[in-house]
Order: sequence, then C-alpha cells, then structure tokens
Amino acid sequence: MPTAAKQPQPQKPQQITWKKQPKQIDFLRSCGLSHPFEGGKPKKPQARVILFGGSAGGGKSDALLVAGIIAAVSFPGANIGYFRREYPQLEGPGGAIMRSHDLLTGLAKYNGSLRRWKFANGSILQFCHSKNETDIYSYQSQQFDVVLIDESTHFSRFQVRYLLTRNRATVKGITPFMALASNPGNIGHGWHKQEFIDVGVPGQPVDVEVEPGRVETHLFIPSRLQDNQILEQRDPGYRATLESQPEEIRRALLDGDWDVFAGQYFKAFRRDLHSVDPFPIPDDWTRFASMDWGYAAPCAVHWHAVEPSSYRVYTYREMYVTQMRPAEVAERFLEISRDDGRIAYLKASPDMWQERGLASDAEAGESIADEFSSRGILIEMADNRRVIGWTRVREYLSLMPDEKPAWQCFTTCDNLLRTLPELVHDERNVEDVDGNCEDHAPESLRYALMSRPKPADLTPIIPAALQPGTGIKEFHFDREMTREQMLRDEFEDMEDEGKTFFDF
Repeated sequence: MPTAAKQPQPQKPQQITWKKQPKQIDFLRSCGLSHPFEGGKPKKPQARVILFGGSAGGGKSDALLVAGIIAAVSFPGANIGYFRREYPQLEGPGGAIMRSHDLLTGLAKYNGSLRRWKFANGSILQFCHSKNETDIYSYQSQQFDVVLIDESTHFSRFQVRYLLTRNRATVKGITPFMALASNPGNIGHGWHKQEFIDVGVPGQPVDVEVEPGRVETHLFIPSRLQDNQILEQRDPGYRATLESQPEEIRRALLDGDWDVFAGQYFKAFRRDLHSVDPFPIPDDWTRFASMDWGYAAPCAVHWHAVEPSSYRVYTYREMYVTQMRPAEVAERFLEISRDDGRIAYLKASPDMWQERGLASDAEAGESIADEFSSRGILIEMADNRRVIGWTRVREYLSLMPDEKPAWQCFTTCDNLLRTLPELVHDERNVEDVDGNCEDHAPESLRYALMSRPKPADLTPIIPAALQPGTGIKEFHFDREMTREQMLRDEFEDMEDEGKTFFDF
C-alpha cells in the first residue's frame, strides 16, 4: 500500500527566545496566541480587529511580530502579512525585518528578494508595504490568515478596510483576524479614536458599526512606556527625551493620550458645530456640486446649497464610490440629482480634462470631463491651488456673526465628516495637507469652496435692532452682485428661452 503523505506538524513556539512583558501577553491573549507562555492550545481571537496602542516604547511592534511568528508555527501552511506604510520602515535598525532575524534565525528560512520567512510547516511570514493609497491594490489577489499592521495610524482607513478583504482563512483551524499597533497621531488618528478608543472600555471587546448597518467586533489594548521595563532599564534617558517634547507630542508619545492630535490640519473643526441634521433644501437656494475624480481610489462627489440671506454653504449629499467608470458616475450623478431642480455647476478635479483616464468609456481624444458634459452636465475645472484652497476651507470653518460657521455639513455625509478632521500637515510643506491622507472628500469640498467668495468678503450690515442681545438672528449682506444673483439672472434668461442646465 502506498505510504500516506506526511502532514506538516506545528512547530514548537517555545523555540523562540523572547523576553515577554505583561502587556504584551495581554495583547497575545486577545489574539488567541498566548499559549506558548500560558499553556494549552491556540484560541479564537477576542475580536475581529485588535488595536495595541498607546505611548512610544511600549513594546507594541515586538509583540505584533511575535504574534505573527506564533501564528505561523501554530497553524501549518498559514499566510501572515506584516505591513508598514513604506518599505524603508521595515528595514534598518529597529525595523521588523532586522528584528525578525534576531528571533527566527535557525527556525525558518528567509528569502530576501521576496522579503518573507518560510517555515518548515509551510507557513509564510511576508513583509509588505503600501506607500501610496492605491498601492494597496497590489495585494488584490493575495490572502492572509492574519494581517498585522505596524504604526497603523500611518495608513488611511481606506487602505486598512481594503486589507480586511484580503484577511480570510486559507488553512483549517485558524480564525482570521487583524491586529494593529500604533501611537496616537498621524493621518489615521481620527478613525482609530472613533472605532477603538471612544467606543468602549479598554481590554473589553465592543461591537462597532463600521459601515451603515454593518457591525464588527473591535478591541483596544492600551500600552504605556512603563509597561516596557526592558527598555526603561536599557535606556533610562528615553523617558526624559519624551518628557522634553512639546505638550501635544509628549502627551501622545509618553502618555499615550488619544485626546491630543499633533499635526492636525483643521484644529477648528468640531463635529457638533460643523454638522447639522438633514433638512429640506428650499427651492430658491442655489445648488451646485463638486467632485474629486478617482477610479482605483475613491471618487468623491458632493452636493451643496447656498442659503441666500447669509450665503452660508451647506453640503447636503455625498457619493463616495470606487471602480466606477466615468459614464457610470455621470449617470448616477444625474439620477441622484433628478429631484434637486437646477444644479448650477459641477466643479471637478483638473485631471478629468486629461486624455482618457483609467477605465474611461470616452472615445479616443475625449476626456473624462467630456463624459459629463455630453450628458448635459455643466462641468467646470476646479481651482486646484492647494494651499490657498485649504485656507479657504479654514475660513469657512470660522464663525459668522450669527455664531454659526460659514460652512455646515449634513450628518449623512459620513466620509467627508470622517476624513476632514483627520487631515494632517505635510512634513515637507507644513502649509499643505499630507498627500498620504485619505483626502478625496476634503478635496471635493476644497473645489466647492474655491468657487465661492471668501466669507470675509460677505460683510453683514446689522441694524441696531438686530445687534446681539435683541434675540433676533437674521441679517443680510451688502456686497457686489453675487454669483447666485448672476446665476439667477441667467436662469431667468434661459427660462425665457425654454432652456435649463440639466434637461432630465
């Protein structure tokens, strides 16, 4: 009789030489991977996504790497992905690749060209990166039983959510999960805080609504410098270095405080002030739209209305899609706008006027913008000056004489309200936004507000009867003819001729 093929057996994780610490064991326990130190077998992870986060020097990165190693030796044939935003962050002193050689030499074989460890039981630990947001699609055909993301606040939420689609079981017995490790701050600070810090008690799993109607179990394991006594003893001056930093950096890196956000671009943004519950838009308000084009990256479209007495801008609708061709986006835009009456204009990113973009349906020589204009949409190239545009957004976040901001957004525009406060300063050009941010919806807003006058140009005349303390909040503006007035004149002329901007 033929001899049955010998099945690969789990390796003994006790072969790993690693000095554990209590908080690291808490994290491994939450992943179901503390058995090499506490006995027994692997258990199911306590949550779908686990965040091990807090101050610098808490031993997070080391614990994340060890979790990957334990999963590899415990589940024969498993695929483990260890991610950093950029490849140089994986290499060099303190990087995960060099540290993995300290832990795995003699236990597995390393392939430098593929940047992966191959274990005797067939498991693979792969080092990965995604510098640009759309680089994440290079993992479209890959599957990881466990996804580990170090310094996860350096990633956009879009990237992390996409990697979750690659996180599925490839071997029997394993429960897929994702583990994140990070300090407070950077471009992903906002969504980390919303989905892990503010939603429950540290150390206890909590159900979080990650998309409308879709719930996912999250778990936050806090980490502090004092939890890493090995580092404190080896480098006692490290604490003094953190203590000497400016307050925001010190509170984030030393105290692991998620209520501070060093580098936040729009510090004036407040959700309770800049968001409003939806209300019916009056027919006499001017409506316009804006778009930041994207195919692989999100395409963000927003609808806006201008209140005629104060010229306050309300963003009242959002479309946020990926992998839709220009013709499909244009048709959906028309369909969604059908009950809006006149949309005065659509301000769109200048790249739409280039020759055929990704997945364009246009004929040779036509641009993406032509797909919209051919359907009767009045599409205009947006003013794409970045620093001036972000300054305009900041001006619209400021208060008007009625103590409300010049721009407000309906609470239904989830992606704009999520990503606008997450923008951070570019380290190379502090006046600009970091290009690694998930900035598609804010870019759309920037295009919209650059088509509007500065709020400071809208000088109110407030009679004595309307001064503060009278209880009367209504006022009007005395200025040159506004774009709305000019558009209304054009509308009236077009109505006389039987024309409209959109012929539905």
